[in-house]
Amino acid sequence: MSALDVDSLIDDPDIHVIVCCGSGGVGKTTTAAAIAVRAAERGRKTVVLTIDPARRLAQALGLRELGNTPKEVEVEGFEPAGQLAAMMLDMRRTFDDMVLAHAGQARAQEVLANPFYKTISSSFSGTQEYMAMEKLGQLAGEGRWDLIVVDTPPSRSALDFLDAPQRMSSALDGRMIRLLSGPARTGGWGVRKVVGAGIMLFAKAVSTIVGGQLLADASAFVQAFDSMFGGFKQRARKTYELLRSGGTAFLVVATPESDALREASYFVERLASEEMPLSGLVINRTHPVLTKLPAARAIAAADNLERTGDAPLATAVLRLHADRVAVHDRERRLLARFTKAHPSVSVVSVPAMPSDVHDLVGLRSIGERLTGS
Repeated sequence: MSALDVDSLIDDPDIHVIVCCGSGGVGKTTTAAAIAVRAAERGRKTVVLTIDPARRLAQALGLRELGNTPKEVEVEGFEPAGQLAAMMLDMRRTFDDMVLAHAGQARAQEVLANPFYKTISSSFSGTQEYMAMEKLGQLAGEGRWDLIVVDTPPSRSALDFLDAPQRMSSALDGRMIRLLSGPARTGGWGVRKVVGAGIMLFAKAVSTIVGGQLLADASAFVQAFDSMFGGFKQRARKTYELLRSGGTAFLVVATPESDALREASYFVERLASEEMPLSGLVINRTHPVLTKLPAARAIAAADNLERTGDAPLATAVLRLHADRVAVHDRERRLLARFTKAHPSVSVVSVPAMPSDVHDLVGLRSIGERLTGS
């Protein structure tokens, strides 16, 4: 097992995207924010993007809220050598902006007003992941940022955006879409065919729309949106290739718990299957020991002191140390099991903080622990 050098990763001018992924409750958002803060302090123009709809990123950066465009982080006493901005993906707004940017004015308004579009842009399966690809592609295309740090959703769906281009392409090129685009060319025959062959499947996919207007709205949407399909898929494929390139680094984040490390194994294997560039594993909230005193000797010494009634404080400290050694040993065994299964994955451990991180001071402390400085 090799040590992960986070500072070298941050300082590498060829790295332009860092993606933090992991299960819920492992400190992934805090890790992403801490990396972004440290990168800005070390001179890089950095933006951190969260796909997670929760407000943890804004809270960690000491901001009241985040929007769909980068917001510069300005805190008294914080003057980075580079630049730091943050944003939270607004799925619907990103979809709207994409339509406005890539369709003519009349066509764009027609799409935006369509009830079927309103459903797809806010609740259709895969839309969030696809819009994450769109937003990442926009940020990368602007050329404004040296480094983009991506904080993904807190679940296995965190990597669903890797499938988004293929799944969306399949959906847009599929039989149902071809049938929906048929009414204008066939005088209604396509609608009747959909009703006869696929209405139950389609109604399930867009379960928030009911009633006889469903197919008419869907057909109108597909026809209005048809001219954008090609560019829509092309941009997503380009972002997918960016994620697979040497300019991107994936970090899997976990805690030293069996469930979290099991999820980390899933992420590592999934990234390998997609040929994505994994840089390493961040283990948050570890419990290192401060002395090599074995737990058995600490307990024996505490028992002796307790019998004499002397030094109650020292007795308590010795017992706390014994408990800490037991926790540390358990964490070490769990990590050893992970590294045995994934010997090539570099690892960095981040000791637990005494309290939750909710401000810039805490993020800078996490950054120091990440890099061993």
